Amino acid sequence: MNQNNQKIVTRFAPSPTGFMHVGGIRTALYAYLWARKNNGTFILRIEDTDKEREVVGSLAHIMESLEWLGISWDEGPEIGGPNSPYIQSERLKLYRDYAQILIDKGYAYPDPYKEEELEKFRKEAEEKKQPFLFRNHRPEKFDVWDGTKPLRFCTPEIKRYSWNDLVYGDLSAGEEALDDFILIKSDGYPTYNFAHIVDDIEMGVTLVTRAQEFIASTPKFLSVYEALGIMPPAFATLPPIMASDGKKKLGKRDGAKDILEYRKEGYLPSAMVNFLAFLGWNPGTEKEIFTKEELIQAFDIKKIGHSGAQLNEEKLLWVNREHLKLLSYEEQEEYIINYLPERLKSLPLYSTEILHNITPIIIERISVGKDIVVMAENGELDYFFQIPTLNLEILTSQVKNKEENFKLVIKNVLEKVVTILDSIEDKLWTKEKVKESLWDYATETGRGLVLWTMRYILSGLEKSPDPFVLSEALGKEQTLLRIKQTLKMLD
Repeated sequence: MNQNNQKIVTRFAPSPTGFMHVGGIRTALYAYLWARKNNGTFILRIEDTDKEREVVGSLAHIMESLEWLGISWDEGPEIGGPNSPYIQSERLKLYRDYAQILIDKGYAYPDPYKEEELEKFRKEAEEKKQPFLFRNHRPEKFDVWDGTKPLRFCTPEIKRYSWNDLVYGDLSAGEEALDDFILIKSDGYPTYNFAHIVDDIEMGVTLVTRAQEFIASTPKFLSVYEALGIMPPAFATLPPIMASDGKKKLGKRDGAKDILEYRKEGYLPSAMVNFLAFLGWNPGTEKEIFTKEELIQAFDIKKIGHSGAQLNEEKLLWVNREHLKLLSYEEQEEYIINYLPERLKSLPLYSTEILHNITPIIIERISVGKDIVVMAENGELDYFFQIPTLNLEILTSQVKNKEENFKLVIKNVLEKVVTILDSIEDKLWTKEKVKESLWDYATETGRGLVLWTMRYILSGLEKSPDPFVLSEALGKEQTLLRIKQTLKMLD
């Protein structure tokens, strides 16, 4: 694959026809990783020759998606390069030049038929239960091409082609795959089958990563390379990405979504890259969490599998959770701020100090940024930023015999807790110290009565982090304030 120390050049060549989904991004990622692994060049090229399907804004969307994931291109739109321009609609003269080479060699000719005539040929083939092949109607004499008619490839030889795929090994396809396909349409734009070959030649591409559906068309491509007298690049065909049920290829109906939707939901770019790399590739070790730099070092085209890779959202959540743990404390804090609703930021106790304190609590309880939004909607974060309103019946629920003076029981417990906590020096106020100070009293009196009640007072919720964690996050002053206010309520 790297004969004669040939420099590795890979490319990602999407069409600007809509959003970027995981399949396209994975193709780009593998090409990027292989180029980086081999100190090669990664090119971004936009194949926009099908103007009817082009969607406004898609080019910007493609670049934004790659930039978010850190898949940077060495040549391409906005940064240029030695093979500029990198948008096919701006390279039309180049395709005409290559078309002329084929014409001069006798391997291209203008299509002489009108659409009605072609339809007649198709019906005749259908009646005979045969595939329609344009080469069966190739004119004996070729007219001069003036650009007003489609230009067709004159397939030099109908034969079986064999080639080696870096993933699937030796492959072949026969005569049924070959026909006189259109090189350049009557509107002057080249077809994909022609344009990508010209661009790969001009840009020195040495490896093409592609989806399985292109295997059937490979003989056409090889025939064009042969007609031009140029060696084709290496091919690496990627396994399909399957829907969550593992039974069919992932499509829009099965949950395939815009890659930037994952960004909106709070997935880290490092986690997405890690997850996508494993959709079809495995380093052969037990290690599953990789940074991008580690992926570059470990990546090997030949370790890409053959079978379809299932898009497992649960696994993606786990990967993201693991990457959240890899962030620095400051990065985790910034991450939380980005997803914390403005409503909470307007509450009276909101401050950078309290946010700093609760960062570990929130990170421990989430898998992705949108979980913070859900927690906020469920009222699970309000108590950090305002004193909660308590329900007396819930507050006293840990007193087993309600016939006794249950208010007095709770009051006595809280007074003791205040005494114990007040004795802790401010500089020693940690969850460990709070636990150490309260544990013996809670064990003697009843952990539910002491610790659950304390947790409810601090959070206003029946389920929340333990009281030691809450005490550290809220700080000594706020912890004692909430308990003392509860004592006043009991009075």
